[in-house]
Amino acid sequence: MTVRVAELPDAAALRGQVVSCLDGFLDRKARTAAGLGLPAEVPRLLRDFLASGGKRLRPLLCITGWQAASGHGALEPVVRTAASLEMFHAFCLIHDDIMDNSDTRRGAPTLHRRLTRHHQDGRSTAAARHLGASTAVLVGDLALAWSDELLHTAGHTLRQLAAVLPLVDVMRSEVMYGQYLDVTAANRPTTDVERALQIVRYKTAKYTVERPLHIGAALASPSPAMCEALSAYALPLGEAFQLRDDLLGVFGTPEVTGKPSLDDLREGKHTVLAALALGRADAGQRHTLATLLGDPGLDDTGADRIRRVLTATGARESVERMISTRHAQALDALQAASLPAAATGTLRQLADAATARTS
Repeated sequence: MTVRVAELPDAAALRGQVVSCLDGFLDRKARTAAGLGLPAEVPRLLRDFLASGGKRLRPLLCITGWQAASGHGALEPVVRTAASLEMFHAFCLIHDDIMDNSDTRRGAPTLHRRLTRHHQDGRSTAAARHLGASTAVLVGDLALAWSDELLHTAGHTLRQLAAVLPLVDVMRSEVMYGQYLDVTAANRPTTDVERALQIVRYKTAKYTVERPLHIGAALASPSPAMCEALSAYALPLGEAFQLRDDLLGVFGTPEVTGKPSLDDLREGKHTVLAALALGRADAGQRHTLATLLGDPGLDDTGADRIRRVLTATGARESVERMISTRHAQALDALQAASLPAAATGTLRQLADAATARTS
């Protein structure tokens, strides 16, 4: 499919193309595994995990970055590159759920919980849990390896690969550093808002918005000014995206968000929301947060006590204002950038959807 930037399919159709690419790739992996006598369940599990939901935000931003840099020609290599980012995202989510000891993702059991049940016959509960986590790590590792394969078999020129691969390397390093900061700060929340924002920038803002845009644009030889314009849009939007995620993780409805509303509180995540509340709390409120935040046995009653403190201290309202401010900054940067009209329209829609979402 050869296209010009003004002829790109709409977002729903692009998501469909990314999904088709991933499904076809994993179906071929399953057939190959079966033919070799290897466990074909592994690519099928990964296919099911990818099909369980997700916004496909990173693939859409990758394709839109290509569009923003006035890319033209065959769309399939760009879609395959976008699919490689979604495959890498699957790796991140699978490992993240293991580290967070999460039970659900997108309203369904996490992969390590599914594999625990799959391997529980004839094993103790502890042995089944260990095997479930171990096999999920391996499935995640394959997702990482296969994200490379998708990219390297996309049909890019040597020039394109030379431009894209360093960005992929940087993106992967950034998200790993962000995850390291996140897990080491868990259960030790403080009033350090800047530390919480550093986690947001590296775990989410760069990985979710900035680098996918840069990678897509790199396929079309963008100018340095173009990359700076994309970053000016991406970084505040990425921060707003994670700040919204933090609010949904505490105040969201599990039936809508697809994940429990207790996990972040039980883990004592060092979020901007928690840091602001701790900095503003009176003695009684600080005692409530110190006692309950990070308690692995936290129940709904305790969670409601924390939520009341987050609201009473104004932390929840402040985070909402931070989201609005960053959303406005992203749109101002978009207005100042000289991007094709179609790309500008898509990026505006994505900014609205990313910050006003309920899941």
